Amino acid sequence: MNYYLAMNSHYIPRRITQEFKTLLQEYPIVTILGPRQAGKTTLAREVLPDYQYINLENPEDRELAELDPKTFLSRLRPRVILDEIQRVPKLLSYIQVIVDEAQHNATTVMGRFILTGSHQLELNQQISQSLAGRTAILTLLPLSMEELCSMEEPCAIQDPSADKDQGLEAFARLAIKGFMPSVFSQNIRPHTAYSNYYRTYVERDVRQLINLKDLSLFEKFLKLLAGRVGQPLNLTSLGNDVGASQKTIKQWLSILEASFIIFKLPPYFENFGKRVLKSPKYYFIEIGLLLYLLGIESPEQLKRDPLLGSIFENLVIIEIAKALLNRGKSADLYFFRNHAGLEVDLLISGRVLKLIEIKAAATYNASFLKGLTRLREITDTPTNSGTDSYIIYSGEDKAVNDWVALRNFGRCYELI
Repeated sequence: MNYYLAMNSHYIPRRITQEFKTLLQEYPIVTILGPRQAGKTTLAREVLPDYQYINLENPEDRELAELDPKTFLSRLRPRVILDEIQRVPKLLSYIQVIVDEAQHNATTVMGRFILTGSHQLELNQQISQSLAGRTAILTLLPLSMEELCSMEEPCAIQDPSADKDQGLEAFARLAIKGFMPSVFSQNIRPHTAYSNYYRTYVERDVRQLINLKDLSLFEKFLKLLAGRVGQPLNLTSLGNDVGASQKTIKQWLSILEASFIIFKLPPYFENFGKRVLKSPKYYFIEIGLLLYLLGIESPEQLKRDPLLGSIFENLVIIEIAKALLNRGKSADLYFFRNHAGLEVDLLISGRVLKLIEIKAAATYNASFLKGLTRLREITDTPTNSGTDSYIIYSGEDKAVNDWVALRNFGRCYELI
């Protein structure tokens, strides 16, 4: 059986499926985290059609689970999907007892509980306290270019023509549509879809997590954050522009990160000390939501926007994060910037540190090499060590020299 996600009467395979199936054989509990509407429920139910399914957003199920967890759990089948587990976090302690008793009695059932959740903030502490060593954790983000291209041969995203505007046009159309599965499966107009997503999920979830007295102030903060996408964040400047304290801004950033709305890219400062900028950058996990907040509704508008380069960077970084997470790996991504102005857009940590520059342009320029070359000199990386540096842009794949290659943005996931 293949496990797919519907898209316009077609099905898109989720790249994370194989890792999910493997973990089902290794752990009694598998927890799937990710943004709302990213496809967590669809993935679990498609892979495990015989499992009992309980949605804890359902008031009746949630009430019983909160008031009488033992009775609630006793009524479940041996294998069950508990959707939106963050709505009743106390269940985790009772699930721990069930799993531990089964282990003690040598009756452990691998893949017995599948949990899904949309809020790391509420779940992480409970999971670390109750389920450490008992659950595997997967993070499922919205659809990826890799998944979209698996349905199309040749893939238009990856096929820049001799026309230098072709690659940028492909990027602009893709960014406007975004990656939420419902936009594809239900053929909803993107701007309408992300407007509703913001009102239905972002505002609601924020209200649940914090005592928000002024919703308009939070919306102002979110739009100003969108306008600073891809920039090292100055909390003082943002707080002054929003009209909120640094403490409040930090809290809101934590909430957005925990709710899978934004992705924090920390600076890489190993062995560089005080010379390196310490402020993180923030990107939006769903680029369609970013464009909604920026008021960008068409590819033509996007291509003319002053933030085009930052938006392009946002897409590439999140796609690389998806590629790592879909393979069950940690998204250990960084950027480098020092006070002298030396900057490299993305560093992928691993056995070999990969250095990546990201440019929206479709034409290579020798200036793109500046940051990569200088950082390799600082880190004493030999230039004959093979290709471990890349420039991701909207043009065609080609080699620059022995250690740098150009890659079209549509293939950025292949660097993982």
